[in-house]
Amino acid sequence: MKKKQITAGVDEVGRGCLAGPVVSAAVIFKNNINLEILKDSKKIPFKKRSEISEHIKLNSYYSIGIASVKEILNLNILKASLLSMKRAVDKLSIKPRLVLIDGNFAPPGLKNFKTIINGDEKVKVISAASIVAKVYRDNLMIKLSEKYSNYAWDSNFGYGTKAHLTGLKKFGVTAHHRKGFKPIHKMLSK
Repeated sequence: MKKKQITAGVDEVGRGCLAGPVVSAAVIFKNNINLEILKDSKKIPFKKRSEISEHIKLNSYYSIGIASVKEILNLNILKASLLSMKRAVDKLSIKPRLVLIDGNFAPPGLKNFKTIINGDEKVKVISAASIVAKVYRDNLMIKLSEKYSNYAWDSNFGYGTKAHLTGLKKFGVTAHHRKGFKPIHKMLSK
């Protein structure tokens, strides 16, 4: 196995959302990945991002780690994000020698890692992780929006858009909302 195959990239998505879990992906490239198409997931349109995610999954070892809304409330968003990252790394079928993490914090207990601020823009394997995590989480929120259609999660994915905030005011808080986050916490403490 070549050295580059035992370097994993890790990124999380959904930290700033008002609803839904935080999701991380860990990715280790195989030889035939197309590096040209990889960049920060936020800079790729939805449909294209889904196509690129499929390419990554076919040409990588990857795994998903999730921290639930309850864990976000109990731990705080940073600790829950790090927990989801640790879960993603732990679930990889191949153990990496080095883990490259987007941001400036690493999950406790992780060995041989390097944190990289704006890593999703600078390092292709982290970009790949950000794409896989974002597509997974977006699809999760789209599925949830079938049952909770009043919050426009199929288009805002749980972020605090005008449509989401209007839905909250009109229909109240669901079990999928992060009760410790400001607008929701304010609503609940009235």
